[in-house]
Amino acid sequence: MAVNELDTQDQAEAQAVTGERAEWLESLDKQRNFLRFTARDLTDEQAGKQTTASALCVGGLIKHVTEVERTWVDFILNGPSSTVDFTAMTEADWARREEGFRMLPGETLDGVLAAYAEEARRTDDVVATLPDLDVTWPLPKAPWFEPGGRWSARRVLMHIVAETAQHCGHADIIRESFDGAKTMG
Repeated sequence: MAVNELDTQDQAEAQAVTGERAEWLESLDKQRNFLRFTARDLTDEQAGKQTTASALCVGGLIKHVTEVERTWVDFILNGPSSTVDFTAMTEADWARREEGFRMLPGETLDGVLAAYAEEARRTDDVVATLPDLDVTWPLPKAPWFEPGGRWSARRVLMHIVAETAQHCGHADIIRESFDGAKTMG
């Protein structure tokens, strides 16, 4: 199946979702397609290559966005008990977290893309079936969140779309630095 094609069952399910939820799914799908398209025709080695001053690589960004979706969908479903307390992380925890931004030995671009597709299906299912997008949870402990803050499922979806879009831009710069290919233009 091509990177941006849906199978017949996925199309039927997507057509059944309407209104705001359909708009969220469309926004998520658009950004995911940009990110996957940026990885087109790359080898595993190229997907792990750092081409800018940043330590980021295309494959690592796809891994990270996959983890972002997984973590935040868990938050939507289970609240902060399913997330990390970033204020209690050790240096070793931060080092492991950084591995999520790199292609590690034995990882393949196909494997990373398959994991992303699987997580995307899970996210889409939650968006389509969650009883209430207004459900809120207290934010996990992290230096970048306001103490006592709460996010609704809707706000989490906004964050996932924004995070994916931001990393699409990073991936596009990395890819363009590598071989001149661009996602747009």
